[in-house]
Amino acid sequence: MMSGNAPLPITFDEYGRPFIILREQAEKGRIRGLEAQKRHILSAKAVANVLKTSLGPRGMDKCMIGGDGEVTLTNDGATILQEMHVEDQIAKLMVELSKSQDQEIGDGTTGVTVLAGALLEQAEQLLDRGIHPLRIAKGYEMAAEIAIKHLQTVADKIEWSPDNLAPLKEIVATSLGSKIVNRVTEQMADIAVRAVISVADLERKDVNLDLIKVVGKVGGKLEDTCLVNGIVIDKDFSHPQMPSQVQDAKLLILTAPFEPPKPKTGHKVNIHTVEDYNKLAKHEQGYFTKQIEAVKASGANLVMCQWGFDDEANHLLMSNNLPAVRWVGGVEIELIAIATGARIVPRFEDISAEKLGRAGLVKEIGFGTTKDKMIVIQDCANSKAVTILIRGGNKMIIAETERALHDALCVARNLVRDNRVVYGGGSAEMSCSLAVSQAADQIGTVEQYAMRAFADALDAIPMALSENSGLPAIETVSKVKSLQQTEKNSRLGIDCLAKGTYDMRAQGVYESLISKQQQISLASQVVKMVLKIDDVIKQGSM
Repeated sequence: MMSGNAPLPITFDEYGRPFIILREQAEKGRIRGLEAQKRHILSAKAVANVLKTSLGPRGMDKCMIGGDGEVTLTNDGATILQEMHVEDQIAKLMVELSKSQDQEIGDGTTGVTVLAGALLEQAEQLLDRGIHPLRIAKGYEMAAEIAIKHLQTVADKIEWSPDNLAPLKEIVATSLGSKIVNRVTEQMADIAVRAVISVADLERKDVNLDLIKVVGKVGGKLEDTCLVNGIVIDKDFSHPQMPSQVQDAKLLILTAPFEPPKPKTGHKVNIHTVEDYNKLAKHEQGYFTKQIEAVKASGANLVMCQWGFDDEANHLLMSNNLPAVRWVGGVEIELIAIATGARIVPRFEDISAEKLGRAGLVKEIGFGTTKDKMIVIQDCANSKAVTILIRGGNKMIIAETERALHDALCVARNLVRDNRVVYGGGSAEMSCSLAVSQAADQIGTVEQYAMRAFADALDAIPMALSENSGLPAIETVSKVKSLQQTEKNSRLGIDCLAKGTYDMRAQGVYESLISKQQQISLASQVVKMVLKIDDVIKQGSM
């Protein structure tokens, strides 16, 4: 018995198992100091551990089930965290970290979260040894600076040109290796690179990804995915008897509906006789006729309308041999205008020949035995806009392929901006780990411990790659790091695909330099932020 203390309230469940009731637990709304820091580290590690098994070409997929029962299959880090709907404040920081990497770089969302989790895990051990959080944060900052500079020394430049895209395709294929599309990696890499080069401004080294439209259509197989030099919209012509193909199209893009003008105030029309009705119908038809005549007078032979129109207008358009597409979305309207050189017309009074767009061919295509149809606009006056048409067996495959292609497009864009690359397979992290450890030996202050911890955390990436590939993690990483040090070869990494060589250049495994630098920079920034929090105050707990 414990003297001087009140006995703990013990009760028993229906199976006779004892448990203790802590009466004040629900009232405890504030934590501070070391307890707060450890709680935060635990939350961040939990998020990182979820993603760790999805890293690399042998990484596993996650099945995310939404509140409405919608299923998402993916191994994309940003998508997994976005679908998790975490409640913890520190876990939300990890989600924002992954989102920042996705928005800035587009690739490496899993790696940056795993690295941040490893840094916090190492920080926990330093906290247990009594090192102040600010000294740990300072050490991490120094180590991150050394690692980022070291990456520049081990980076190689990839020489490519619009006539020689093979080096770009090889690098983009690395980002697709861990995705669901890995069986058609070469085809997808080719599509992504050609799409980016089509819209790239090579003089300014800039790429506007908004000019690349990605459209998915259920049916067919992944191998049927193709790049269309033009625009594909998920619509069909408004009347089944309209021609399904228009050569040398002169497009009129309207944001005004084909209908009589509506008064802005409430009005009431009383019709008492048949003559009154006929007069009203004739007057309404007169509006439609004037609108059709205005379109015909401009020389247009195809109309794209943002709004709908009724059967009367549809019949008149068909009778006047004017193919039309209705309910075209605002984003698609803008893309069509950019591609064809058309001006968007808000009123029928503003229609003129100068505002028409040009396209070599506009056609309606069907798919299999279904009634689904799409409009393809090809040979546009301004070929800067392109569309990737994805085919797949179901919606989940198409959605995951869209995410994979987004990563591939971002990698290609990054290489247009900066053609320097480092080697994958964890080789860059192990090389940085060796460089940081060596630098830590020259530091005489407490920060040296944080720098060594940073170096150990960098090994979390190759360790995860080894584990996910079914290799003995500690043995493999130790062996490769030893080889890197003895051979002075920073290209050596984890042989995830069992190709028989540790040389990542020979395997063709690359990552863009700016992506790797951004991962280290963002992860260290978030970790410093978490370490500096020593008090959590909930509203109403003071």
